[in-house]
Formats: sequence, C-alpha cells, structure tokens
Amino acid sequence: MSAVRVWCRKGAACALAGVLLFSETAFAVEVAPHRAIYDLSLAHAKSSSGIVDAKGSMLVEWADSCDGWTIDQRYRLTVTSDESEDSQVVVSFSTWESKDGLSYRFFMRKMRDGDLAEEMRGRARLEGPGAAGTAEFTQPEASTIELPAGTMFPTDHTLLLIRSANSNERFVTRKVFDGGETEGPSDVTAAIGQGGDPAAGGNALLNHRGWPMRLAFYAPDAAGSEPDYEVGMKLLENGVAEAMTLDYGDLVVRARLREIEALKPNC
Repeated sequence: MSAVRVWCRKGAACALAGVLLFSETAFAVEVAPHRAIYDLSLAHAKSSSGIVDAKGSMLVEWADSCDGWTIDQRYRLTVTSDESEDSQVVVSFSTWESKDGLSYRFFMRKMRDGDLAEEMRGRARLEGPGAAGTAEFTQPEASTIELPAGTMFPTDHTLLLIRSANSNERFVTRKVFDGGETEGPSDVTAAIGQGGDPAAGGNALLNHRGWPMRLAFYAPDAAGSEPDYEVGMKLLENGVAEAMTLDYGDLVVRARLREIEALKPNC
C-alpha cells in the first residue's frame, strides 16, 4: 500500500504506500509497481462502540515515476450503528517520494457523510540519510515543523521493513512522517513474524516470499502506552500487501485482496 505501506489513521482515515538506519543491510528490494483493490468488512467491534457492521473498499496504486515512487490510495468505509444509522468516510491520499528517501510531497482529503472533514497538503525534505529535516504545510494552513534526525518517509519505511524481515530482524522502531499530522512524525513499532515460502501458481505478483507484520502507530509526543491505531498485514518481498487488518481500538476492519495488476513505469 505505500507495500506498499499502509497507513491508517484513527477515525477510519487510511493511507496505504505503506514500515538499522537506512543502509543497514545490502538486501535490495525489487518493488513491483501495482494496483490493488481490497474489500473492507467488519472483523470485530466492541459492544460499547455501538457498531454492528462496516463495509467498503480500498484502492492502492504504487507506481514508479522513475525519479520517485507515487502512492495513490482511496478508502471508502460505511459504518452502521446499532440504531441502523450509517456513516460514511471517504479518504484520498496521494504522495510522491524520491527514491533516495529524502524528498516527499503529500495530499490528503477526508470526507465524512459528504462533507469535507479534513485536508492536508505540503512537502518535506530531509538533509541527508538519518539527518533532520523540515515539513512545510500549505493546508490546513501555512506552517513549518521540524523533523528530528532519524525520521523516515512512508515508502522508505516500507522498504526498510522488507529489508529487515529478509535479515531476520523481529522488531523495528522508527519515526515516520506521512503528512497526516501537523504535530510531527509518528513513532511506529513493527513486530515481524516468520517468513513463508512463495505460493505456487496464481497471480505472479503474489508468488513471492512474505512475512506477517503488526505495526503500532503512536501519535507524536504521545504520553500513553497505547498506540493510536495498529495495522496487521502480510507483506511480500515485492511490496505487495496480500492481506490486512486495520485496528482502530473500538473497531477492527479486515481488508481482503480482491484484484491486483502490474503497473508499467511512468517515465
């Protein structure tokens, strides 16, 4: 999703692109640019939430623009309450990230029941691998924030997760900035499970080794021990997320892969 990496924010806003400092391993990730469609459904909801159903869809495109990676994600979720009332959230998240992981542009729009709920736009730059940087927002209002040393952007973080999994790392913690928070980067802790052999037959994009992962996202400067939200997924070595769960605490949404196709480089 950005395998892309999937980013999901509390309140059912989601952005997928997508989890050793920078060149800590020589393993090269061969990304497969692709378009994937996922069906969203209710996996679990706490009784206190009043939620009885949830369904929708998510589209993720991870494309190669030659000078960088572009991620386009569209997320639509309808939640039904125990009073038979429906509420719909629609999120669009588009990003461009240079292949050296140092430059980043982002745009996010969230609609709730047809009304604009939130909009973010801006760009960010790191001074070098592992170095500090800055992020400049033009929406919701003009502002500039500092990014501490060690901050990563989403696609670079996803590639790091794949390299770490291939090197048998089991826990990876980094600060990740995706443009969804004006306060700064989130702390992301990933737990990586045992890798499995490639599946035989079927779509060639899915015939790759993969690892189960659980990512916990903590809000910037969070004081508590509980994550803001969590994402579980099976991430393949080519960047494809084969399956996902989006855990918002009161609500857990399952994402099942319905369709996937390869994309050609857009140079």
